[in-house]
Amino acid sequence: MNKFSFVDCTTVDQALGQFSDGACFKAGGIDLLDLMKDGIVSPPKLVNIRNISTLHGITAEKDGLRLGPLSTLSEIAAHPEIQKSYTALADAAGHAATPQIRNMATLGGNLMQRPRCWYFRSSDFDCKKKGTTSDDCHAHAGENQYHAIMNNGTCAMVHPSSTAVPLLAMNAQIELTSKQGKRTVAMSEFYVPPEKSLLNETVVRPGELITAVFVPAPERGTRSAYQKYGEKESFDWPIADAGVVLVMDGDVCRKATIALGVAAPTPIRSAAAESILAGKTIDEATARAAAKAAMQGATPLSQNGYKTQLFQTAIYRTVLLAAGQMKRDPSAAG
Repeated sequence: MNKFSFVDCTTVDQALGQFSDGACFKAGGIDLLDLMKDGIVSPPKLVNIRNISTLHGITAEKDGLRLGPLSTLSEIAAHPEIQKSYTALADAAGHAATPQIRNMATLGGNLMQRPRCWYFRSSDFDCKKKGTTSDDCHAHAGENQYHAIMNNGTCAMVHPSSTAVPLLAMNAQIELTSKQGKRTVAMSEFYVPPEKSLLNETVVRPGELITAVFVPAPERGTRSAYQKYGEKESFDWPIADAGVVLVMDGDVCRKATIALGVAAPTPIRSAAAESILAGKTIDEATARAAAKAAMQGATPLSQNGYKTQLFQTAIYRTVLLAAGQMKRDPSAAG
């Protein structure tokens, strides 16, 4: 690990004033410290934002849910109003990583994680995401059993954020603050696909800080759920995950939103699956049809074709879970 200076800040303005070229903001530091230990990033300065009180807190009001980016995953998972009205978000936060990590990891950090790809994460490999001269994605012809099965032509990484999946399905907005002021970005625009930029995974600019996450209040009749699947039934990275939001009128779905996490380099929505459910009675047949539609256009690599079926399982079971027709799958991870 490189030598670095450490600055502790207690206000947003102080943190922004301490930012300089190459510096990194640090909250929980779960992913950042791993990257530093592996030599993937070498910031000369860490700006600690953990003690900025205005970045903490969860507020549920009539117009929606406002989350401080320093809210921990444990706090989000345990919040009664999130459990009741934003269930998929509570599910995602409560089944990420381990209890110890959930007590430390923040919402902002979870959203800003770097990609899960062992070629990117290893200092032994050149990777075009690291800004090297390499033109190859090693995962295309290498060990790719955990990699993307959709939108993977340029880069086959997957983004590991669990909370991003329900936040995408719930049309969340991200507030970003810099010395120049504030701007708000829709969750659907927050992540940058590799085709647009290999070096930037989000629209967050150097010197910008996530200062709030806002989730609009759900419509009447809204139900939601999130489930992830891994090699282990607990404490594992997702191989497939799904976030589902249904606006129900009895057994009939008026509107559906289906988001997938580690199917592609960024969290994505499936318009094909959503259209299958809209206006239909939710049952096993329609849930399976939606799951099958979601995998149209999948381009699995040499070792991850199994993920196509696994995603179908994750989607249809999570649709039924959201609709109240199935309990949480005991074989789901976390």
